[in-house]
Amino acid sequence: MHDLTQRQIEILKTLIEEYIDTAEPVGSETLEKKHSLSASPATIRNEMVKLTDLGYLKKTHVSSGRVPTSQAMKFYVSQLMKEKEPSVAEEVALKEKVWDLRDKENEFLRELTRTLAEKTKTLAVAATDEGDFFFSGYANILDMPEFYDIDFTKNLLDAIDKCEMFPLFFDKATEEDIQILMGDDLAPSLKGPYSFVYRKYKTPHHKGEIGVIGPTRLNYTYVIPTVRYFGNLIEEISRGW
Repeated sequence: MHDLTQRQIEILKTLIEEYIDTAEPVGSETLEKKHSLSASPATIRNEMVKLTDLGYLKKTHVSSGRVPTSQAMKFYVSQLMKEKEPSVAEEVALKEKVWDLRDKENEFLRELTRTLAEKTKTLAVAATDEGDFFFSGYANILDMPEFYDIDFTKNLLDAIDKCEMFPLFFDKATEEDIQILMGDDLAPSLKGPYSFVYRKYKTPHHKGEIGVIGPTRLNYTYVIPTVRYFGNLIEEISRGW
């Protein structure tokens, strides 16, 4: 990781959050007009060029603006963002929604996956070590500008259809409670603007994973703590299985 100046970090963080909100390449004028950065437009432009040279930003073919790379998004997640935990009210509502299914393991996981997709507006997936997979939220990805490109969408859906790719992703797990795969972390068949955020869980009967798939610009401040809570909820409720 390169040593960035405080000003470069400020510009990078602001640009990433603008990109997460809009899904559009971000130019120096946008940063200068919409955000109170302590730098002139010329300085912002120069710093964006440096950040591009360092591998944090890249140009697009359709705009003079820039978008963050996977390297930048990983830096943002690990160093810059602040997680937004679900409220107590949200947690209670989620638990009540699946509580009546606590004695029906498959139905419970299916409903939990559906609820995760609904909450995060992504494609959610749950898996067990017995080879069961639950997916929900296919329609959500169609609302994301990244997936207006039919090739990106077809590539993702084709990869999901081949469930054997998921064990490859799960094998990449580290000791961290939340796993985030993007860019080169994903299989060669998933080259594109994809991100996979998941958490491993353990029940009395088996182990598994639950997470979400979406674009690289996922709203990580909300997605990460939400995925973590859903994994915790599986473990909490499964104690009665």
